[in-house]
Amino acid sequence: MIYNTDVVVVGGGAAGLAAALGAADENAEVILVEREDDVGGVLNQCIHNGFGLQYLKEDLTGPEFKEIMQEKIFNPKIRILPKSYILGVNKDKSVFLVNKYGVHTINTKTMVIATGARERPFSSIGIAGKRPSGVFSAGLAQRYMNLMNLKPGNSALIVGSGDIGLIMARRLTLEGVDVKAVIEIMSYPGGLERNIQQCLKDFNIPLYLSRSVKEISGEERVEKILTTKVDERFNYVDGEDMIFEVDTLISSVGLIPNIKPFDFLNHDNGFITSNTNQTSADWIFAAGNCTVVFDLVDYVAAQGEKAGRFAAKKALKNYEDDKIIKLQKSKNIGIMYPTYINTDFKGELFLRVKKPFNKICIEIPEYGIKKVINEAIPSEMIKIQLRDIKNFNEIIEVKAYEIV
Repeated sequence: MIYNTDVVVVGGGAAGLAAALGAADENAEVILVEREDDVGGVLNQCIHNGFGLQYLKEDLTGPEFKEIMQEKIFNPKIRILPKSYILGVNKDKSVFLVNKYGVHTINTKTMVIATGARERPFSSIGIAGKRPSGVFSAGLAQRYMNLMNLKPGNSALIVGSGDIGLIMARRLTLEGVDVKAVIEIMSYPGGLERNIQQCLKDFNIPLYLSRSVKEISGEERVEKILTTKVDERFNYVDGEDMIFEVDTLISSVGLIPNIKPFDFLNHDNGFITSNTNQTSADWIFAAGNCTVVFDLVDYVAAQGEKAGRFAAKKALKNYEDDKIIKLQKSKNIGIMYPTYINTDFKGELFLRVKKPFNKICIEIPEYGIKKVINEAIPSEMIKIQLRDIKNFNEIIEVKAYEIV
C-alpha cells in the first residue's frame, strides 16, 4: 500500500506523541509509525510518579502521562500505524515499512525521528566469569515486574547508579527482593539526587562508589558476585574485594541513542541537530533521546513537539533553514545539545558537565550569557535559554570554567 502525508513520525514514545501533536497543530497531515502494539514507549512500564511536572503541569506516572498524550492524538490529521517497522528511507522522501499486512511505502514531505534510546548491554562492560541466568538489564527487569508481573529473583546486586537502576532498587525492595547494594564504577552517582534519596537512602540500600564487578560465579543461576574497588584510572585496588551472595544481577550502565536505520545522518552518540531539530538531511528532524539522553521526560516531550512543529512548517513551506551557526563545547562540558543554531529562532541549550563541580560558570559571550551554577553534576542537565545573538560568528564556543 502507498500512503501520502506531510509528516512521518517514527516512534510513539513521549517525543513521538508530542511531535505528532505539534505537527497536527500546524495543520499538517501526520502518520505515526510505532513498532509495538501500543504507543507510549518506555512510559508504559514506568509506573512511578514524577512525569509531566513541567510539560503537563501535573505529577503523573508514566502510564498516566502516556494516556493524556494518547487522548490528544485522537485527531483526524493523525494516523497511527502500530506493529510496523521501518525498513529504510530513500532520498526522494519515500519511507518503507513492514507490518503484518505486508510492505508499504509512505511518500512524505518531512520526517521526525523519535526512536528513543536503548540500554547499553551488560556485555559491553567486559565482566569476567560465568554467564548463568539471573543477569538482567534494569529496563528489562522493570518490564518483567511492571508489565508482566514476573519477579526476576530473590536477592539482587545492582551495577550502575543510573536513574533506572536506582528506581529498580526501590521497586525490587517493595516487591520483596533483598537488594544488597548498588555499586558504581565512577566516584560519583550516575542518577538524579532525588532518586538517590527516595530510592536508596529512604530504603537503607547502600551505594558503593568507585567499585566494579570483578567476576560472576554460578552454574545455572547467579550464586555470588565478586566486586572490588577501582582507582581513578579504573584499575582494581588490591585488598578491597567484596562478595555479594545474590541470585540476580541488574545492570544499569547507561543508555545509547537509537539511531538505526537512520545512521546515514550525521551523528556522534545521537543525531546531530540544530535548535529547530533539523538533522543533516534538511527534510528530516529528530527529537528526544535519539539525539541526546535527557534526564526528564518533560524535556523529551517539549523537544518532540518543537520538532513536529518545524517539520510541519518545512513541509508546508513556512520555514527556511538559513543563518546557521555551530556551537563548540569546551573541555569541561561532556554533552551539549543542540550543535547548530538557526539564528532566526531561539530555544534552549542543554548541557552536562564532565565531572562534578562545586561551582561552575557557563559563558557564551556572543549571546550575552553568563550563568553561575552551584553543585553541577553530570547526571543533571543544565538548561540555558538562548537569547538574541549579539555578535555573529560561524563558530561559537560554549565556555565552562570552574569557580574556586
